[in-house]
Amino acid sequence: MSALLAMHGLRVEAGSRTLLGPLDLALHRGECVGLVGESGSGKSLTALALLGLLPPALRAQGTLATDGGEFAPGARAHAALRGRLLAWVPQDPLASLHPLRTVGAQLVETLRVRHGLPRAAARREAAALLARVQLPEPEAALARHPHQFSGGQRQRIAIALALATRAQVLIADEPTSALDARIARDLLELLDGLRREHGLGLLLISHDLPLVGAYAQRLLVLRRGEVVEAGATHAVFAAPAHAYTRELLAADRLAPVPAPERTDPAPVLLRGEGLRVRYPRARREALAGVDLALRRGEGLALVGESGSGKSTLGRTLLRLLRGAQGRVWLDGQELTALPARALRRLRARIGVVFQDPVASLDPRLRVAELVAEPLRIHGLGDAAARRARAAALLQAVGLEPALLERYPHQLSGGQCQRVAIARALATEPALLLCDEAVSALDAHHRAGVLALLARLKRERGLALLFVTHDLAAAAAVAERIAVLEAGRIVEQGATAEVLARPRHPHTRALVAARALPAVR
Repeated sequence: MSALLAMHGLRVEAGSRTLLGPLDLALHRGECVGLVGESGSGKSLTALALLGLLPPALRAQGTLATDGGEFAPGARAHAALRGRLLAWVPQDPLASLHPLRTVGAQLVETLRVRHGLPRAAARREAAALLARVQLPEPEAALARHPHQFSGGQRQRIAIALALATRAQVLIADEPTSALDARIARDLLELLDGLRREHGLGLLLISHDLPLVGAYAQRLLVLRRGEVVEAGATHAVFAAPAHAYTRELLAADRLAPVPAPERTDPAPVLLRGEGLRVRYPRARREALAGVDLALRRGEGLALVGESGSGKSTLGRTLLRLLRGAQGRVWLDGQELTALPARALRRLRARIGVVFQDPVASLDPRLRVAELVAEPLRIHGLGDAAARRARAAALLQAVGLEPALLERYPHQLSGGQCQRVAIARALATEPALLLCDEAVSALDAHHRAGVLALLARLKRERGLALLFVTHDLAAAAAVAERIAVLEAGRIVEQGATAEVLARPRHPHTRALVAARALPAVR
């Protein structure tokens, strides 16, 4: 049986240096192939080469074959495949969606250009696509902009855009890294159903080896740009031949790191009362009267599905959202009553680590400048003292001071996240907010960052507010857990108790969703 898409002898080179390959890959009708490996292994580079979207400085070699013949990567015939034979679900939906256009405008444009639909018909199909990927209130969502959605919701919109092309081959690059377990499973079930119903060829790229194994018929394992193992999924899982594959499987079994021990009650550092947020044109409140308290040196995990209000609650507690209602205190000072200048001074006591480590770091600055940036903003120390502090912080997060002269693009995802943590610690904060800080990391880096956060919290007495959809990650760093659903806290208590004996139906559903499906 001929393949929908086949790549023979793919190499990606930067000058005289080979970054990827040689790699052979074939996608047949109705087949899912999994491409797995750690950060920096070449997974996304493979996707860009297949799509003909490599940066100008990189060159692809090999042969690409379809029903239309054979041609070289990057040829005009290759570019013509995008949006016809090939569709792409990129890893970062926020970067791939136009920030100034509504979701509806972007979907309608794709449907009209690709299929020639009248505007009204295109709008109806756009709403149907959003409903199909389980986006809440699809009709209302058409009028909203990408920044008005959660990370998981934006990923569903990106999948809807890919489905709008009706392509035969779908390249999904880490499509679930920002999603909670249930929604990730639902989306992969959706993709798997489309594969079976319409005979799609699906390339599923991920660092989550067990999740890929549940949906892919064949696996390719990448390490530093080389395929170290390939074969039927059940055979690879049953008897991995390469040591690296065994390491990946072992890393998933070992994660997360052990949960921290409970500590004696300490004074309350952060408190929020009656917190409410309603976004423009939204039918319901994003936060509906939330009360929350966090003690010094304590870890509190805010857990919930995409769109439950976790990130909104975090931003509201830090007074980063206009129009939020309610009152917030930090160490006895009411943030909601402070003038701008006083609030800025108080923010030196708060560190924030964002979901996307690469996007949160200025690509024009070196690591030394990035880590020292909070010190410069708050006028702390001279240039020499700030650089020395940056070097010490890098060592504190497990990085070599030699990285001070590098730029973010020269670091792996795990290294970027450690740099982001070092920057957040620069002003010696009392509170550290981590918003999905490990969701985009592979098993090795995830375990390392969780262990780092647990150690820093213990050694520095940090209060840690850990926003996540990952219950295992929550158990690794937080003594207490608060479960959100539809903008409300539906259950909270000691992490071990809540996970072992969940009382609320939503919490029970989250715990049940942690179980991985069987390898198919």
